Amino acid sequence: MVMMMNMEEHLPRELVSNILLRLSAEDLMKSKCVCKYWFNLITDPHFITNYYVVYNNNLMQFQSQEEKLFIIRRPFLSGLKTYISVLSWNINDPKGIVSSEILNPPYEYDSDYKYWTEIMGPCNGIYFLEGNPNVMMNPSLRQFIVLPQSPSCGSFTDYAGFGFDPKTNDYKVVVIKDQIGIWTAELYSFNSNSWRKLDAALPLPIQIWGSSRVYTFVNNCYHWFGFVDASNRTGDVVVAFDMVKESFRKIKVPKIRYSSQEDFATLVPFNESATVGVIVYPVRGTTEKGFDVWVMKDYLDEGSWTKQYTVGHNEVMYKLVGFYGSNRFLWKDSDERLALYNPDSEVKTKDLQVYGRYDSIRAARYMESLVSLQRGKERGHQFFSCSLVPDPLLSQGE
Repeated sequence: MVMMMNMEEHLPRELVSNILLRLSAEDLMKSKCVCKYWFNLITDPHFITNYYVVYNNNLMQFQSQEEKLFIIRRPFLSGLKTYISVLSWNINDPKGIVSSEILNPPYEYDSDYKYWTEIMGPCNGIYFLEGNPNVMMNPSLRQFIVLPQSPSCGSFTDYAGFGFDPKTNDYKVVVIKDQIGIWTAELYSFNSNSWRKLDAALPLPIQIWGSSRVYTFVNNCYHWFGFVDASNRTGDVVVAFDMVKESFRKIKVPKIRYSSQEDFATLVPFNESATVGVIVYPVRGTTEKGFDVWVMKDYLDEGSWTKQYTVGHNEVMYKLVGFYGSNRFLWKDSDERLALYNPDSEVKTKDLQVYGRYDSIRAARYMESLVSLQRGKERGHQFFSCSLVPDPLLSQGE
């Protein structure tokens, strides 16, 4: 203890910081109690920003033996209750054992009437869960906040996007709403904890291919895959919303699939979010062909779309629910089980031993983060802490 208390005098701050940057978020929360020097260092905004980049990049660079995913799912045929969990496994474990821990929300949100349908993130380690109610989470710190209800909440179709504005240091949620052909947009600001109508012009005409299954936040912009009627023809497009400028734009996509009746197309972030790509794969039951991976090599250059590679058919390919890097795919198979597929790996398919019902399973890469969602009381955030418990449902049936 004496050595720790005198560390500031004997070790450069940069060296201490470099050591602490290699600890998990859970260990760092415990380390804050060691001494005032460590507390001030770990809670410093510059350290928090560096931690997300350095810690997670080190895991990728040195090929950490542990893989982690953040997932939501409804495991039962009855009820709407959604389970939020962190999945982990050792890539060198010959038995392929997967462990899962459930993040229990506060009591008042742990019921069949509170549920989530989409997961967006990580964005600096923060995740947005769309549902009833909309929430933001930092699973590393076990934090959970409830967003206020949108003023125009209704039964019409909406499409959400989540991202970060580095100019104002603000997390934002944008919602595009279609009410019988009339399109509007609203924006939630975490800093103000409020919604407002967006004056930004939507790039009409516009249609969106359902909710995005894969979180695609690239270059400060959130993206949806859609189509637009132009010259009496339907063509695929990417719709982008800039979180800084708070403006929309369309990005044209070349003809990369035969038809919407035969091929699904899912938008994905590419090369660690440097640009966007599209995964094209067959609608179930139409063909046994594999899937194509397209990428826009130069972001916003519509002429730079290129077919990056093609992968043959695999047994787990049914619906794409996640993607990261340039070659790691999270598929849901026809039995609604989650699997990781890496065509470049010796063992290409990893059964992750979790399942979801009614197309409920969603998955995202788990990233450690020290970004706190706890803010001053004057902002009115409904802030809660989650408990972490073993998952009793892993590898079980109904």
